Amino acid sequence: MFELSPEKRRVVETDGHILILGGPGSGKTTIALIKADSAIGKGAIGKHQRVLFLSFARATVARVREAADDCVTGANVRSIEISTYHGFAWKLLRSHGYLMNGRTMPHLISPPDANARLAGVGDATARKTEIRRMFQEEGVLHFDLFAQLGGDLLHSSAALRRIVSGAYPIIILDEFQDTDAAEWRMIQMLGISSCLIALADPDQRIYEFRGADPLRIDAFITTYHPTQFDFGLENNRSSGTDIVSFGNDLITGANKGKTYNDVEVISFRVLKAASNHVDLKLAVLQTVARLHTAQPSDWALAILVPTNQLMMDVSDYLTITHKLKNGGKLSAVSHTVAFDSAGPSLAAAVIAGALEGGTDISEVTSRVLLLLREHIRGRKGDAPGQQQLELAKFLSQYVATGKVRGSARKALVDDCLRIGTQVVAHRFSGDPEKDWLAVRKLFEESACEPLASIARDAKYLRFLHKGSALRSRLNARWQSSGSYAGATTAVRDALLQEHLFSGAKDWKGVHVMTIHKSKGKEFDEVIIYEGRYQHRIVNENASAERITQARRNLRVAVTRAKRRTTILTPHGNGRCLLL
Repeated sequence: MFELSPEKRRVVETDGHILILGGPGSGKTTIALIKADSAIGKGAIGKHQRVLFLSFARATVARVREAADDCVTGANVRSIEISTYHGFAWKLLRSHGYLMNGRTMPHLISPPDANARLAGVGDATARKTEIRRMFQEEGVLHFDLFAQLGGDLLHSSAALRRIVSGAYPIIILDEFQDTDAAEWRMIQMLGISSCLIALADPDQRIYEFRGADPLRIDAFITTYHPTQFDFGLENNRSSGTDIVSFGNDLITGANKGKTYNDVEVISFRVLKAASNHVDLKLAVLQTVARLHTAQPSDWALAILVPTNQLMMDVSDYLTITHKLKNGGKLSAVSHTVAFDSAGPSLAAAVIAGALEGGTDISEVTSRVLLLLREHIRGRKGDAPGQQQLELAKFLSQYVATGKVRGSARKALVDDCLRIGTQVVAHRFSGDPEKDWLAVRKLFEESACEPLASIARDAKYLRFLHKGSALRSRLNARWQSSGSYAGATTAVRDALLQEHLFSGAKDWKGVHVMTIHKSKGKEFDEVIIYEGRYQHRIVNENASAERITQARRNLRVAVTRAKRRTTILTPHGNGRCLLL
């Protein structure tokens, strides 16, 4: 099925703990799956046992499942369980979490709702303390606790460790270099009895901000004395191109002054705001035309940017058809956006709260005000500005007392009353999509920024199409009661399921995302784009440490491409890592 190098054949034949090092596309995942297939075929995995494959992103898990279909023999696929580290920890907590706080089932809170709840709590230490308190006293489980509590469970119960290792005698640890301290502790508990196979690339460590440690690989070697393999510069993903060579040269700066096949660096013009992304759009249209000619219906292009704000700006620009001075035009580009879910998810809850309707205008208005408060607190993560915190506090006080001071706040309350009044008077159709859009329009018509931002954030929702879980749940509410009572709960549950268990995504067409979001994904071509003055890959005053991290980030972005990478950087960018 696959022709293996001598080094990779040796992996298949080696027993015990293993460490496999290699760059992007070097075949670490493939050889790990082939080894798992071999172990299953030799009877090392019993009838009721599985090889457990753990990775970080759901996109990576989906890609590994596809790879397993190609390199694992027939029925052996059923003996390989592929999950995220979070998903595995959640499985432990669902079955044994009651041992931690005496409750039969912890209540999981979504990241956007957690952001709203933790807004203004304090520094990182205070935040961790509050997250732990929420679990111990209220049974509310935050995603950040998954690995920590999973490790606690395994540490406290030798019996549970034996059960888990009995179920998973072999565990493959993908992207091992990105594990944080809690994940590493959980892994150490598993490694007491299970055989561990760690797959790592030190130069793809781009999650230091969440606790990835440059010494993690050394710790694995010290703890388990694994047999080590290094696939070096082997390249299976973009074979026949210089993409991986370019990415590796980025780490040391050896790329400067060199030319590479299938990697192009373009300095674009710095234009006025109305045309600020025109060079990007031209490059996208040219790339789409080229890909469509080569493969009319089976291609994928990623546009990778450094920040969420630039991602949204680029998406808005691609959505519009632009007329040119010469009479021509630049067509809109159909695409998807890998947005930060906090703003859209919390906006969805506000719209759902209005969609619930009712007969009491005051009740509907209060519901909208309180949900608006959560959106204000959590839409930009768990660290909103003081102005946002004060506005959110006012909304709580107004619902409790009915008192308002200041013209701007009175206008906001009056506009929420307008929405409540119109919702009560509106006759819903029973079509969830039609009714959703009708309510969203009420927010679009607002002159108050907090309400208008609800409509803007909700534009990025992609789950209201026919067949989606949210649409199905809203439809079920209507069918059972002739109303959307309980819509807020339905929305939150649907979004939580989407976050935890969404299936494989079809990565065809054009996709806009941040560089960090691209980790673990593959595309035919990649366009990397940074802003004119802001939203740079690395800033003018960056420290040496920040420049090193930027090189790693850029290497990850470059090597997402299988066939070609194009990099657009503004002319005169003195901190460009490429020129």
